[in-house]
Amino acid sequence: MKVLFTVFSASGNTARVCRLFAERLKERGAECETVRIRTDMKAPDVAGADTLVIGYPVHGFNAPQNVLDFAKGLPECENKVYYIIKTSGEPLHVNDASSRILDRILAKKGYSKRGEFHYVMPYNMIFRHSDDMAALMWQAARNTAPADADDVFEGKERALKASPFAKLTRCVVAVEHKAMPYLGRLFKVKKDKCVSCGRCEKLCPMGNIVMKDGLPVFGKECIGCTACSFNCPADAISIGVLNGWRVNGAYRLDAPREGLTKKDVCAYWRGSYVRYFREHGIDLK
Repeated sequence: MKVLFTVFSASGNTARVCRLFAERLKERGAECETVRIRTDMKAPDVAGADTLVIGYPVHGFNAPQNVLDFAKGLPECENKVYYIIKTSGEPLHVNDASSRILDRILAKKGYSKRGEFHYVMPYNMIFRHSDDMAALMWQAARNTAPADADDVFEGKERALKASPFAKLTRCVVAVEHKAMPYLGRLFKVKKDKCVSCGRCEKLCPMGNIVMKDGLPVFGKECIGCTACSFNCPADAISIGVLNGWRVNGAYRLDAPREGLTKKDVCAYWRGSYVRYFREHGIDLK
């Protein structure tokens, strides 16, 4: 069995979860290949794979625009089985409808969806989770991913049923796809902080950042992934009108501290997080 992972991951969280799947699939004897979704990527050999996996972080209750563009560029492939692995910062069912446009694109090309998996990983926008929360999320993923990967190996169906409210919310917030190319033009660099490392240019999946005179210049193709600001080693990038939601710097994903309780879970949708952790093998007192 050959599994092709095509992954977009701005913070690295989606890629981490996909690696958990790949590690388990390899243990079961599968051959796994992973390619990053970028505008300059080489077309992957979808026809040569038995199963396609598409990994992405949820953007405003939708799949990111570059993932949709990637799907549009895939060749027609009748009855090619695919799974989706997605991550978001909150365990809310409103995310269940995020793949609807992606599924429509692939269905028109003959692809056959077998299942979808949703994992909660720390935000790279909106607000910063505590390292305790991040560690719990990562532990939850590690607890559950092997069994989910077994379902992929065995070709089992794993559907997510979206409510009417989730479908409506997805439609409303999809305006982000049209807005971000304009909002992205307001991204700026703090010249006194920038160390001219060029990391933002290398990480941008859209090729939207070009280094000029040692400083990043932002173009017109931004999708709002914030790979640039989140991964900036000098915290030198302002993301315009969204700057109040800016999160900078990787999280610590070490094993959770001993003795964590429900009170250590953030107040924002605490009940949903506690329920998610319990469903993924972490029972907090």
